[in-house]
Amino acid sequence: MATTIPQSILTHLTDVAMPRHVATASPSLTQNIAGYSIPLYDHEALVIGSGAAGLRAAVELRRRGIDVVVATQTLFWGTSACSGSDKQTLHTASTSFHGDDFVKLASALGAGGAMDADTAYVEAVGSIEAFIGLKSIGLPLPEDRYGAVLRYQTDHDEAGRATSCGPRTSRLMVKVLAEEAILLNTLFIDHATVIRLLTEGEGAYRHIVGAVAIVKGARCPENPWGLCVIRASAVVLAAGGPGELFRDSVYPKRCFGSLGLALETGLETVNLTEHQFGIGTRRDEFPWNLSGTYMQSMPYIYSVDAHGQEHNFLARFYRTTRELASNIFRKGYQWPVHASRMLDFGSSLVDLAIYSEAQQGNTIFMDFNRNPLPVEGSPDFSLEDLDDDVRTYLTNNDANLALPIERLQHMNPLAIELYKHNGHDLTQSPLAFNVNHQHMNGGIAVDTWGQTSLAGCYAIGEAAGTHGVTRPGGAALNAGQVFGLRCAKHIKATSRNTTDSCFASEVSALISTIRHDSTSSQAPTIEAVKAEIQQRMSDVAGFICHINQVPEALAATRRLNEQITQHGIAITHPNQAAQRFQWQQMALACEALLTALNFYIEQGGGSRGARVLCSPDGDQVPSTRAGVLTDYRFLAENPQQRQQQLVVHWSNGGFRVKVQGLRPLEDLSTLFFEKNWPDFLTDRIYHHSPTSADD
Repeated sequence: MATTIPQSILTHLTDVAMPRHVATASPSLTQNIAGYSIPLYDHEALVIGSGAAGLRAAVELRRRGIDVVVATQTLFWGTSACSGSDKQTLHTASTSFHGDDFVKLASALGAGGAMDADTAYVEAVGSIEAFIGLKSIGLPLPEDRYGAVLRYQTDHDEAGRATSCGPRTSRLMVKVLAEEAILLNTLFIDHATVIRLLTEGEGAYRHIVGAVAIVKGARCPENPWGLCVIRASAVVLAAGGPGELFRDSVYPKRCFGSLGLALETGLETVNLTEHQFGIGTRRDEFPWNLSGTYMQSMPYIYSVDAHGQEHNFLARFYRTTRELASNIFRKGYQWPVHASRMLDFGSSLVDLAIYSEAQQGNTIFMDFNRNPLPVEGSPDFSLEDLDDDVRTYLTNNDANLALPIERLQHMNPLAIELYKHNGHDLTQSPLAFNVNHQHMNGGIAVDTWGQTSLAGCYAIGEAAGTHGVTRPGGAALNAGQVFGLRCAKHIKATSRNTTDSCFASEVSALISTIRHDSTSSQAPTIEAVKAEIQQRMSDVAGFICHINQVPEALAATRRLNEQITQHGIAITHPNQAAQRFQWQQMALACEALLTALNFYIEQGGGSRGARVLCSPDGDQVPSTRAGVLTDYRFLAENPQQRQQQLVVHWSNGGFRVKVQGLRPLEDLSTLFFEKNWPDFLTDRIYHHSPTSADD
């Protein structure tokens, strides 16, 4: 019998209403700079971004008595508030049965390589406090009748540590954290785009002192662009990942993140070559990840060509109907693309088949009203003729039902309701989808407190490069909460550098740039820059990457940045000023990523995680029932590079790349209560420097 969910619950989980009113920050003064009236805000701390990670940092700072302001491009908009999947995952240490081993969990978090051991351990240990904090403010995580939080197994998860509130887990996190922030009288600056970080000092003494933002509410005849200065002795970058980098993306629109802003300021970044790609619905409709029960219900996947002809294209790739259907199912918990799973008729061969079909100009669909069609010469689809892991899962969940839509309705009715709420009824019509960029695993380099290479500046959430090559599904939501908490503790416990500067010269320079770009005839348009970056990233640096194309892509991106440096980006209206700086930063991020990727390839790097490095000299080649796919022959991973990270930063007009070893975890057997308690009492724990593997 299908599960009946009350309408009140359906509405609660598919259309999560956000608080309507927040406390708005007011400037402390208005100054005259270059003939314009520029508001100045003055606070102890600035959080950039109002997603789940940023709000957690703001809440924890307020709880510790810190005067914090949150600057956000659009309140309650972005990846946390607008993204999800069938049952969006939060991955934490398990409280079920006998609990969890933190060292074992840390090993699972960093199992793919390129992740600092101390960071992994911090995320494992900190997950309990972060998790309980969310529950205590009302996050509706499901429990059994004994009070244990219900768990399941997700991608790259060997122990079943995943849990979920349903398809909009991260939006519910934003909701409860926003309500807590309001209770704590946290101040917000809405419709604020931070375009420049402000620093003082040189070399090792350089530190953060604030930011310049463009604020919609500050626009007036005396300040047509809405330029504002925000002074703060601590800044937390929590604006997410660079979703606008890729054309084929499942991010909500206008997600620029903090990466370009950080690169421009000279902050170090790590693991820029590491991403997640996976199937999802298209960005111009309803961007959503098609993982979990969407795939475990085993819909029929097909393509339609330009003449309207339907193609059962997966039947050209898999040898039997059983193999085809079982691997569609496995895409549920092996959702991210993984190079090794393209081999031996694994689940990522589905992604490669979709990519290959889309390259021919065909549109890909999944139909929940039809079972997978058979492979030629193979029996028809049957629930009795599936691999053991698939049959066991369906049997354990009482999901041995005739059609995909019935199986989906039984296992996860919210997955159907969510699409219906967003204008697509899965019970009535097929769903168009593709393989998209979904998450940036790399990002801004941080220590175990979330502090970047710039003193007083922190990065958390997807902005921070805390993940390695792979991660368990939902580990990103956990990482943002853990580091939101840890950076607040560190800010409270450590001294910070204040300033009385009004930054007139910095603001004057920005005004000159904007005025120049408003009249320049040689500057490329915003749309031209956007199209060039997104096409290059999706076509050259997507999950299928032909290594011979990378050097020219890098050279072309350098030429684009030189053009922007010389001529700017054209502005035809004052309200385009914020976008102008965001796309300049995206162009810089594009060059940084391609610089890292080119360096990685030159150093003998192979395919790992989500990126498949195709080369005629590759020693791995995917096979289909018709033979090998020579066009997708790829380089195998170099295992030695699992113990390294690539560090990229902007310096003296160019990017510098270096290889560094991973930070180890100290011997935990040396930690004793009486020995280490004084370090906590005297705040010495906040001044411990992480040990580099190179030391």
